[in-house]
Amino acid sequence: MEKTYNPQSIEQALYKRWEEAGYFKPHGDTTKDAYSIMIPPPNVTGSLHMGHAFQDSIMDTLIRCERMKGKNTLWQVGTDHAGIATQMVVERKIAAEEGKTKHDYGRDAFIDKIWEWKGESGGTITKQLRRLGASVDWDRERFTMDEGLSNAVREVFVRLYEDDLIYRGKRLVNWDPKLHTAISDLEVENKDKKGHMWHFRYPLADGVKTADGKDYIVVATTRPETMLGDTGVAVNPEDPRYQDLIGKHILLPIVNRRIPIVGDEHADMEKGTGCVKITPAHDFNDYEVGKRHSLPMINILTFDANIRNEAEVFNSNGEPTDAYSTDIPAAYQGMERFEARKAIVAEFDQLGLLDEIKDHDLTVPYGDRGGVVIEPMLTDQWYVRTAPLAAPAVKAVEDGDIKFVPKQYENMYFSWMRDVQDWCISRQLWWGHRIPAWYDNDGKVYVGRTEEEVREKYSLAPVVVLKQDDDVLDTWFSSALWTFGTQGWPEQTDDLKVFHPSDVLVTGFDIIFFWVARMIMMTMHFCKDEDGKAQVPFKTVYVTGLIRDENGDKMSKSKGNVLDPIDMIDGIDLESLVEKRTGNMMQPQLAAKIEKNTRKTFENGIEPYGTDALRFTLAAMASTGRDINWDMKRLEGYRNFCNKLWNASRYVLMNTEDQDCGFADGAELEYSLADKWIESQFELAAKEFNAHIDNFRLDMAANTIYEFIWNQFCDWYLELTKPVLWKGSEAQQRATRRTLITVLEKTLRLAHPVIPYITETIWQSVKPLVKGVEGDTIMTQALPQYDDANFNADALADIEWVKQFITSIRNLRAEYDIAPSKGLDVMLKAADDKDAARLQQNQAVLVALAKLDSLRVLADSEATPACATALVGKSTLMIPMAGLIDKDAELARLDKEMAKTQGEIKRIAGKLGNEGFVAKAPEAVVAKEREKLEGYKETLIKLEEQKATIAAL
Repeated sequence: MEKTYNPQSIEQALYKRWEEAGYFKPHGDTTKDAYSIMIPPPNVTGSLHMGHAFQDSIMDTLIRCERMKGKNTLWQVGTDHAGIATQMVVERKIAAEEGKTKHDYGRDAFIDKIWEWKGESGGTITKQLRRLGASVDWDRERFTMDEGLSNAVREVFVRLYEDDLIYRGKRLVNWDPKLHTAISDLEVENKDKKGHMWHFRYPLADGVKTADGKDYIVVATTRPETMLGDTGVAVNPEDPRYQDLIGKHILLPIVNRRIPIVGDEHADMEKGTGCVKITPAHDFNDYEVGKRHSLPMINILTFDANIRNEAEVFNSNGEPTDAYSTDIPAAYQGMERFEARKAIVAEFDQLGLLDEIKDHDLTVPYGDRGGVVIEPMLTDQWYVRTAPLAAPAVKAVEDGDIKFVPKQYENMYFSWMRDVQDWCISRQLWWGHRIPAWYDNDGKVYVGRTEEEVREKYSLAPVVVLKQDDDVLDTWFSSALWTFGTQGWPEQTDDLKVFHPSDVLVTGFDIIFFWVARMIMMTMHFCKDEDGKAQVPFKTVYVTGLIRDENGDKMSKSKGNVLDPIDMIDGIDLESLVEKRTGNMMQPQLAAKIEKNTRKTFENGIEPYGTDALRFTLAAMASTGRDINWDMKRLEGYRNFCNKLWNASRYVLMNTEDQDCGFADGAELEYSLADKWIESQFELAAKEFNAHIDNFRLDMAANTIYEFIWNQFCDWYLELTKPVLWKGSEAQQRATRRTLITVLEKTLRLAHPVIPYITETIWQSVKPLVKGVEGDTIMTQALPQYDDANFNADALADIEWVKQFITSIRNLRAEYDIAPSKGLDVMLKAADDKDAARLQQNQAVLVALAKLDSLRVLADSEATPACATALVGKSTLMIPMAGLIDKDAELARLDKEMAKTQGEIKRIAGKLGNEGFVAKAPEAVVAKEREKLEGYKETLIKLEEQKATIAAL
């Protein structure tokens, strides 16, 4: 082993060797239990971010644990084609490099261009996964648009259509006017904005008056332009102001449309004027109101979100109707939506119908890719009927076939699934799975796997011209098939039999509905076991929290608080970090702010910490379901932990290589109490680690490893071995060497799933020294399990007593400012024969580690001088103080400490005595001050006791 731990020198070469040797593959022995995890497929356009690093580290830890348990283990890897994101990347690329648009290429040639981009640039995240140590089976890597998965997508679409679970209909969707496609709710980013609420007067028709004698009612809206599509006004049926108006009509200004007043609970009596304009074609709530009251739907916008030259009018079922005129006032035709807003407000004002304008806080929906305001748009789309699919998916969780960790996320799942809406699965893009539906010249639709199948299935003559649907499927549609599509479905492959259902899905709460629920629905509909029972896609859903910055803010490029996991592994200088965070920003002011914060936070850039330190930090912070505030200091601390393990291993190797470690037959071995103790401590650590992993408490599993390695093995056991290795008999040294090397080897195996690189590297040096340890890699060795035969409760109790004795000596040295090198004469007033025996049995260790000149048990009748004392168990440790310290100097020092402490007590007591502070300060701040006050009071008592002891000398 190298003298200094340098992760950069070992990690990449080691991963290459692992991958080339095929260690990540399933071993294929089907007589043993199988275990599988399907990686949530990252976008092909993406790069590794902290969320990926967090979840992938968790998955790799789980998969390495199960692999070491001997299971036939598969971690399935793959990427998602990311319809919108990928198409945007390539459109920008050809625009920048060639000055062309996708239309210059045409659909087929443009798609070829995307495949070309994927081959050259679409593998960034898979390279980064290797840096993270992810032990996925790369030979099985899948892509959501590879041939096999494309076949599965077509098969699922056709079967759902034949089962009447897919249909085409005209409904309201989130429409991105820039990208010209429907998008999912997850792709909508809601932003808080300052805006206005316009109050318009709508004249009542037929001479009708309100209860207070007005010939109009006032409606409030934040989107005046949509009034061109109003088909009703809603009032609450319980509202006494408007009850008599229900069933009456108003005359819509500007377009002179006669529309009804309906009674609906959507109108809130306490909000605004109590009257709500209803525009079913341009608002999701209005759409539902319109459905309830059979109001026609009038679409006034083009796909660019400009005012149409002629409106489209449909009934509440989405069928064309002549219930209203399609005329739109000429002044507004072709006008951009926000310009139309200003013009309509101006015309209402001119007509004397603008009642008032109020400032209003808005939540405005933006497309996260296109960056423009989203419009609810009435369009023809393909939908999945989800209610029939949701029922068995709900029951699977209710029955415990699928468990959520933490369990409370079941409630989120149930709330969505018990009120599930039909799923819009079509997107107006070119990149994606093209919908397997064809239309004849009359618009009749035919669904099939291929055009040839359609012609045969529907007995269509060769002269019938067919055109395939231009739309592609929502990316979530293909990823919903991920667990079974990646294993060869619809063929009934051996992989499906062995690895499906998978064991655990690691994911974030934000996609429980968008992905998790849809996987459950699709899998249970299409996958059945040998008895015909619906299969679940996974047995456990482990929901992680989000990684936030040190202030608890969500990481985002616009805030400049994003951290790149690779930068923490390899390090990055300050100038490169600044350029990385601000280089592509279009807003100079924002870029300047981010640069300033970056320079302040990372004065010297980011040091290289290595993969293991990053992984250990992520594991140590992985408390189930909670968001994590990232802390660079913890990362630094866990790099120090890796250093500690490295240096401790070098100590073990220096004392065992080319030495007799007691593995020869008949070797005489005399194990020390410390040897028996560390074996017992290890068994407890193994027991706790495995229990925590089984319960998905990776934070507690990591802390178990940390506590054992740092505190028990390094800080105590290695120190306890020194007296034996320096002065023990051959049999004692032999036993201690054997314990050193065997416990280290087991410890490396226990820690390997969390910190794979450093443990493999050290293990390769340790392996030749341990009899019976064979194999080329640590990752296929057995994960240690608790073995009661190696557990010795008496040894645990005895060494805890020894540790307390040594710690008490060290504490007394610190309290009385006695140099660590100063020899001490120590006595023990033993509470019983057991403590006296412990002193005698461990005398050599106690003398050596506590730096003592003498050590003895005090006789009951023996008089004692003035001593510093401490309790060790029930016994009293005593150090005669005469001659050890400069009495006057020590008293002066104590007086100074007491004065300082009394000053702090007075200061805090004064603050807490201030009624203004106690009343205004947060409760946590006041509690913290009280806690500090009690701490200073306790310190003062100890100082007074020390002074009395010194004064008595």
